[in-house]
Amino acid sequence: MRATVLYAPRDVRVEDRPEPALQQPTDAVIRTVATCVCGSDLWDYRGINEIAEPTPGGHEYVGVVEETGSDVTGIRPGQLVVGSFFASDNTCPNCRNGYQTNCLHREFVGGAQAEYVRVPLADGTLVPVPESAAAEHIPSLLACSDVMGTGWYAAVAAQVGPGDTAVVVGDGAVGLCAVIAARELGATRIFAMSRHESRQKLAVEFGATDIVAERGEEGVARVKELTGGIGADAVLECVGNPDSMQQALHATRPGGNVGFVGVPHGVQIDGQGLFFSHVALRGGPAPVRAFLPDLVQRVLTGRINPGKVFDLELPLEQAAEGYKAMDERRAVKSLLRP
Repeated sequence: MRATVLYAPRDVRVEDRPEPALQQPTDAVIRTVATCVCGSDLWDYRGINEIAEPTPGGHEYVGVVEETGSDVTGIRPGQLVVGSFFASDNTCPNCRNGYQTNCLHREFVGGAQAEYVRVPLADGTLVPVPESAAAEHIPSLLACSDVMGTGWYAAVAAQVGPGDTAVVVGDGAVGLCAVIAARELGATRIFAMSRHESRQKLAVEFGATDIVAERGEEGVARVKELTGGIGADAVLECVGNPDSMQQALHATRPGGNVGFVGVPHGVQIDGQGLFFSHVALRGGPAPVRAFLPDLVQRVLTGRINPGKVFDLELPLEQAAEGYKAMDERRAVKSLLRP
């Protein structure tokens, strides 16, 4: 099968690799209908995360079940499915508490930028898509595999509720999906912090009521100005660098909440500053599986359309261009068709 492999910083190749096979009776193998490049893939692509050896790429997928292990009962060959980037049994105490990315038996689902992918713990990881799904739903279903679920978790972690004022830090695919999530959870005022016109327009389409182009302390000051000097009820941090975290913490009102889903790189939290701010902080790898059934239904009913974050679509063979375009900020998110 054809699949992407990252050999070194900015060296993505598409090459022949062995097709995955069932390894455990709880596995499934799916034929990918669509996959994509994630913003978190860029940490490796840029060399910020060390690559010790050639590594298959991708962890987002929607596809058709090809084969299931003998213990799999919840899905069957021929079904269209979507799943999370972490496999989970969905039955352990952590899963039952809503944190499937901390499943006691979790496994990372990598190598999804390929024609086929093995999904462990298939019954707990994969969600069948109703037959009413149409071809135009595929991009949004793919978004639910990670960026929409991650944006949703940012809003949940920040405890966005009806009537709240929310700020979204980050205008990548996760940040834009976080705007959708804040709107769906009832925020009536949503600030999207963005300096890019095309992303600003999409944020407004998704539900942002205000655009804040300033960054750092100037951005914080603008949020305070627009909220009567107080700050936002909820701030959704969707980047993962020191500046974005400080901006998020300082833009939150006393008693407010920050939900952070950007994978932290070089982030240091001042414990004393956090103590005296009365700001609550929660985040981590998004438990996408907890939200998938609901998100799939919202997509199929037309309530949300997160697939609009894909502004570049390429065949899998051109995956290197998909990475390059995102790295150079010529694309928000690249969709790949095997």
